[in-house]
This record gives sequence, structure tokens and C-alpha cells, in this order.
Amino acid sequence: MSLVISGRAWVFGDNVNTDAMAPGLYFKSSMDEMARHCLETLDPAFAGSVQAGDVVVGGLNFGMGSAREQAAMALQHLGVGAVLARSFGRIFYRNALNFGIPALLLPADMEIQAGDRLRIDAATGEISNQSRGDDAQVASLPPHLLRLVAAGGLMPYLKNRLAEEAGHGK
Repeated sequence: MSLVISGRAWVFGDNVNTDAMAPGLYFKSSMDEMARHCLETLDPAFAGSVQAGDVVVGGLNFGMGSAREQAAMALQHLGVGAVLARSFGRIFYRNALNFGIPALLLPADMEIQAGDRLRIDAATGEISNQSRGDDAQVASLPPHLLRLVAAGGLMPYLKNRLAEEAGHGK
């Protein structure tokens, strides 16, 4: 997985709950079905229109609420390239990284509108709003989390590590 993401911005407000990303009504359904309803209460067009590499932009406390990993899974399933927010719900933040989605803090002075073209380098922390000619530098992910995201998430990362260790043990 590339640590440079380019795509359209999907902008949401403050206090976006994980229940909106992974509605409980669909917990016994497939991930395909759950993902089709991701964020529909906030933007009914989102799941059907989001494209691989697009960026979800939140306000304060993005991913608050219950500790459902399905919220990050639904975003991953839809191909979301990254999540930017002013702040994150703690468990959602970790779940996003565990599913290979870079999550970076959005500077308070950077304005992003729905549909803006963004370029994000998770390794350097560079965010560029190509639609507005606005650039920002934020804290990049630490090296160990960059490796996890680059592998596609926690499970692929661990499988790679185990395979490497097994190869060295021969």
C-alpha cells in the first residue's frame, strides 16, 4: 500500500459516531451490505459514490462512540485512502490504523470543502489541498505505524512478520 494518497474529500462534521459508519442494523449482514450503508445518515450518496483513494475529513472527535471495528472496516472496504480530522475517538483511531487507513490530525487553519482534491503523504505529514492551493504540514505517523499501514493493516503486517521470522529460522 502506498503512503501517498490522492483523492476527493468527503467532509463531515464534529462528533461523527461509529454507529453512522457501521449501523447496528447490518451487523449480521456481510461487510458488503454494511459498507453500502456507511455514513448514509450523514450523506446518503457517500457509500455509492466514494472512490478508491478518496479521503474522509472529519471535525472534532471523529469516530466517537462504540468500539466497533466494523466502522474502520467499512471505510477500508469502500477504498477510503485516509481519514483527516481535528481529533479522533481513541478506539476508532487505532482501528483505522489496524485496517491500514492512515489517520492524521487536520490543522485548525486548513479549510477543506467537499469535493476538493487532496494529496496526503502519511510518511512526511504533508497535506495538500490541490483544489485551493493550500498546503499544511502535520505530524506524520510514527515509523512503526507507517510500517503497519504500508502492510495494509495489523493482520497483514503480522503475517508478513511471522513469515519473515519463519524464513530466518531455517
